[in-house]
Amino acid sequence: MLIGLRLQNIALIDALELSFERGFTVLTGETGAGKSILLDALDALLGGAQGTSGVRLLRVGVDRGQIEASFALNSAVESWLKQQEFDLDEPELVLSREWRRQDNRVSSRYRLNGVAVNRQQMLALRPLLIDLTVQGQTQQLSRPGQQRHWLDCFGGVALQNALGQVQQSWRSWQQIALKLEQAQVNFEQLQRQRQDEQMLLEELELAQLDDPHEDKNLRQEQDRLVHGVRLQEGLALLIGRMHLGADQVPSVLEHLAACVHELQAMALLDSSLTPQRDQCLDLEAGLQDLMHQLEKYGSYLESDPERLAQLQERLASLKRLEIRFRLDLSQLLARRDDLRNHLAIGGAEADLDKIQQDEYNARNLRDRANQCLTVLRKKMACQLEQTLMGYLQPMGLANVRFEVLLRPALPSEHGADAVQFLFSANPGQPLAPLAEVASGGEMSRFLLALKTTLSAVDGSSTLLFDEIDAGVSGRVSRTIASLLKDLSLQRQVFCVTHQPLVAAAADHHFCVSKSVEKGVTRSRVSHLRDTQARMQELADLAGGDLAEARAYAAGLLDQQVA
Repeated sequence: MLIGLRLQNIALIDALELSFERGFTVLTGETGAGKSILLDALDALLGGAQGTSGVRLLRVGVDRGQIEASFALNSAVESWLKQQEFDLDEPELVLSREWRRQDNRVSSRYRLNGVAVNRQQMLALRPLLIDLTVQGQTQQLSRPGQQRHWLDCFGGVALQNALGQVQQSWRSWQQIALKLEQAQVNFEQLQRQRQDEQMLLEELELAQLDDPHEDKNLRQEQDRLVHGVRLQEGLALLIGRMHLGADQVPSVLEHLAACVHELQAMALLDSSLTPQRDQCLDLEAGLQDLMHQLEKYGSYLESDPERLAQLQERLASLKRLEIRFRLDLSQLLARRDDLRNHLAIGGAEADLDKIQQDEYNARNLRDRANQCLTVLRKKMACQLEQTLMGYLQPMGLANVRFEVLLRPALPSEHGADAVQFLFSANPGQPLAPLAEVASGGEMSRFLLALKTTLSAVDGSSTLLFDEIDAGVSGRVSRTIASLLKDLSLQRQVFCVTHQPLVAAAADHHFCVSKSVEKGVTRSRVSHLRDTQARMQELADLAGGDLAEARAYAAGLLDQQVA
């Protein structure tokens, strides 16, 4: 509920401070007096009036202006404040917007209980505080999903619970669907990768790699074959010197045998030489073993051009693999083994199948929740049609037809229904989208009827109507006044009006006047608390003969008292 409004240097107002109460409040005054300034100020405060329109609100000739409004807290506002992590210590909510002009540039700043906030936060808070309706307003109808939102609000708790199930199932499905989408992308990438890896594995398998030291061993064998003649010559020389001797010189083995014989004789004389004797015996045995190994090595030394060609071809093949993969032989073997293991797993297909099944189950739950919601919406659509017709016909729309059209739509968190209001005000006129065919007056009356209908289930915000009764007859004005009065029992209602019948029904009456002082135009707002003051204002609204107008105004007030 709006408690107070303070303006400073806004439009035609120097300074203004007003207090408001529950019930039905009207604002009256001559055309151009500035009645709509108050509504424009609230609109600007809660995120409207951007750019040049905001600059135009700043009073001419001043560098600073401010709008401040205070609201009583309700559960919806408190919940929003908690979500935004604002303190709830204050008994009311104070919002402000300040404009400053500096260097031919105008900037504005929002505050909530003295704390700086942004426009997005104000726009999010706006529907919890005010609902502004101006004549010919179609913006609300044009907002995506607005008509669906109204139908859902009308459906009450049962429909809201069904909508909650839809939103929950939608979020669950969406999470799994996104997971599936990513899994499919990953699987496709994996498949392409597996194809590449399979080709690599086939190439490595074709190479028949087994020994990480194969290249080293092959090079050794190649060296033996390439240098076989020289090695044989060297081997013959070594064996000859160790076993046969040369140029009548005893062999190394003969020298060692003589040394062993002598050390054995010496050890008999001095036992301390026993270790040296044993060491010499070991040398003799080692030399014999060496000769045996050399003889064995010699048996492998042979000239084999065919084998040499094979070795060189194998070495070249291994070298090509190392260059291609940029890995040495041991790393190639490890890579081959990794590819074998990776390609043999086959778990990606099973994972994808599971995610696909999960998505299928979640989609079925989503679709069932959407179907339940659609059934409820169709039921509520019929009730909304009947209720609105009951309000519209007495407001000068005797031939009105109204229908809530539900069509299938792509599933979303709001269900799978596209909701559209169809309207016809005249006989022979086919039903068509409300925003396209309704006149300004018809639109205003429709919105009044709609918000009256919704007041029982959605009573969180203050309703503001700007000349919603413009251009209607006295009988229709009486009906509108009655609706506004009934509506104010559920919600705080403000209305800018020129109709004395509507003004007389109000609980609180403010009069806006305009004056010119020293060439400067100023607007003033007066709270008409006195019966005589209200009677005079109603008489001015009625116009005509002064005596008749005053008598008419007095009669209107007497009716309200009765």
